[in-house]
Amino acid sequence: MAAFAVAVPLEAAPSPAVSSPLGVCFSPDGKVLAAGDATRSIVALIDPASRRVSSKVNLASKPEGLAWSADGSRLYVAESGAGSIAEIDVANATVSRRFPFGRYPRGLAVATSRGLLLATDWGNDKLAALDLTTGSTRAVFETGRQPVCVAVTPDEALAVVGNLLPATAAHDPEHAAVVTLVDLETLKALPPVRLPLGSTNILGVAIARDGSDAFVTHVLGRFHLPTTQLDRGWVNTNAVSVIDLKQRKLRATFLLDQITDGAADPWGIGVDPLVMRLYVSLSGVHELAVVDLERLPELITSTGANLPNDLAALHRHRMIRRIGLPVRGPRGLAVSPDGKRIAVAGYFSGKVVVTDENAANHAIIPLGPEVEPDLVRLGELAFHDANLCFQRWLSCATCHPGARADGLNWDLLNDSIGNPKNTKSMLLSHATPPAMSLGIRASMEVAARAGFVHIQFTEPKPEDLAAVIAYLRSLEPVVSPHRKPDGSLTESAKRGERLFHSPETRCAKCHSGPHFTDLEMNRTGTKGPFDGDVSEFDTPTLVELWRNPPYLHDGSAATLREVLTTRNPKDHHGKTSHLDNVEIDDLVEYLLSL
Repeated sequence: MAAFAVAVPLEAAPSPAVSSPLGVCFSPDGKVLAAGDATRSIVALIDPASRRVSSKVNLASKPEGLAWSADGSRLYVAESGAGSIAEIDVANATVSRRFPFGRYPRGLAVATSRGLLLATDWGNDKLAALDLTTGSTRAVFETGRQPVCVAVTPDEALAVVGNLLPATAAHDPEHAAVVTLVDLETLKALPPVRLPLGSTNILGVAIARDGSDAFVTHVLGRFHLPTTQLDRGWVNTNAVSVIDLKQRKLRATFLLDQITDGAADPWGIGVDPLVMRLYVSLSGVHELAVVDLERLPELITSTGANLPNDLAALHRHRMIRRIGLPVRGPRGLAVSPDGKRIAVAGYFSGKVVVTDENAANHAIIPLGPEVEPDLVRLGELAFHDANLCFQRWLSCATCHPGARADGLNWDLLNDSIGNPKNTKSMLLSHATPPAMSLGIRASMEVAARAGFVHIQFTEPKPEDLAAVIAYLRSLEPVVSPHRKPDGSLTESAKRGERLFHSPETRCAKCHSGPHFTDLEMNRTGTKGPFDGDVSEFDTPTLVELWRNPPYLHDGSAATLREVLTTRNPKDHHGKTSHLDNVEIDDLVEYLLSL
């Protein structure tokens, strides 16, 4: 991943939109709290003692990741979408310089003694080690699918990367997201650590004070069961996995739920540096979980291999408290260096909560003026709100992170039982009817209500349903990271475009129009072993294809190359058997650029 010039404004004027705190990070001395505002593209520098915003810095785009220099004089911010990492001079509250980076930098961490800034390239599935002095790239590592967060061990020996989605075909017996490990001494990637089957949505990573363990938040989907009920974690559970960094393997996975109350959508995570305590923001239920780690070894020993399935384990051992927060959609979380303060970003409230180590006394710090949310904003909140779900096990966003797809096959009951289908992205669902792989729902609007009734087991209020529909209609595709920095096609993609539209390949026959779909059911030769007598499937849009593997209605192709080769042996799904390897690569590059 070579560095390249990116045209970004030196400053971006704040948007009149509502504030949306996404990430928070304490300075090394704990005297400054940085908070990234996703919708207004600013970083707020907060004085935790006075509980007020002391200054704001305008950014080129949404701040996805935050990391401090060791002396606290500089703050690094991932400007996702602008293709840059901003270095902020904290004393002057200005951007002192920018490091060019892949289009979507996301997670950041600093390894001071090694002179490294570690940054995840979310769109290209990579981790880069940048030189802190020059900003040049010293090493690049392949990661899992969509790396979103990174942390460094206290001795700076290892980097630990959390990847949002699984990268294998959906029927793979180990289909799950992985944690990437990188040896920072040798700058070599180590074998990844795979989480339990069905793990997706890794959103947070934290490391124990002694560097022995890493903790990652994620969803644990029970996709091998039909969606006939929700209670007792039948469909979905919410978890923390523990990675043994000495043995470099999965140590345990424990659940944050209760038997009749889900802990939907765990997000941010932090470890108290002084005591054995773990904090987790539960974004879907607007809570903070406080986990006592002192008895974790005892729990692992007594529960054994059943721990990932034991909804009562933490409660039975009196190891967890769940505390309601005075904000909606808590996401990023940070623990102060002395362990006495915990900060949580309240995304939908526009506020940061700073609480004490017992989560008993809350200070609420707004990042901007109160703005009345419009219908789209209310829909985004409802889409992410598990309080609308029976027993709060999941939100719409659990299976559709970012309103896209979790990469799992689910056996929904709208087209009989025993025929699981891969989750579809919600992007352009309003413009590409019918909905579902078999076209069971006539439109997105019909499918949205059905999702509440048959997946969340609740009857939505008309105002909530209308808001969610407005939110889904508002979704816009983002620029593919496979394009050039100026947004144009690469030379390989241009050749692939010609192949795509060639009468010989017949790709554009079905994938036509502005959304690359004819809106018809088509016989593609991709019928699988669970499809019965069904052989025609809805032609999906190809927009943002790069973002939503695995592919085909049953997720049976991990890559687009497989779609065009091994999963198309008789040329029923376009004519591709006559293409050579270079032509296949070009066609794939074009598809990934859409």
